[in-house]
Amino acid sequence: MEILIELWNFLRVRKKLWLAPIIIVLVILGGLLILAQGSVVAPFIYTIF
Repeated sequence: MEILIELWNFLRVRKKLWLAPIIIVLVILGGLLILAQGSVVAPFIYTIF
């Protein structure tokens, strides 16, 4: 959890808040692909991409 707080502070101090939505979307997509890798939903996830 510490890395998220550190990343948020970095984005806020450097005035790079426009990067936050991009990072959030990448983390969500990465988590979705990791979770769906061995499941029954995998063929449906891979058709999206």
